[in-house]
Amino acid sequence: MTRKAGFPAVVDADTRVLILGSLPGEASLAVRQYYGNPRNAFWRLMEGVLGAPLVPLPYDDRLKALLSHGVGLWDVIAEARRPGSLDAAIRDPAANDLVALIETLPALRLVAFNGGTAAKLGGKLIGERIQTIALPSSSPAHAARTFEQKAEAWSALKTPLS
Repeated sequence: MTRKAGFPAVVDADTRVLILGSLPGEASLAVRQYYGNPRNAFWRLMEGVLGAPLVPLPYDDRLKALLSHGVGLWDVIAEARRPGSLDAAIRDPAANDLVALIETLPALRLVAFNGGTAAKLGGKLIGERIQTIALPSSSPAHAARTFEQKAEAWSALKTPLS
């Protein structure tokens, strides 16, 4: 089984909230886009957080919109073996250097983990360096919560962005 690798960080000096996923799934890797699976609720959830349309935008414009609102993206895992897209299938993960990235972000106020796997692995790496929050996963594989319940939890990102 080949190793799957994630994408570069999307951040700038004005990033106030860094959202960390685990590792892109098959659909995202295929289109080379963060949250590229159309069934993933990430972009709709962020529309609610930012109060700005994201879903209709081309991908590069979505990333620019996030950055313009102080939001950055990356993943906890740089690469791993994983058949399919489920986090439970991740084997032999190699972590991204989250601490090194955080140290380059002077405006950073909060690291938000998108899902339990990201929170479990990323929390160990980051420790007490900065405030963190674990959010319910935006993945379609995590249907235990409704979109509305996820949106309510994700609204916690509004404060550090204001």
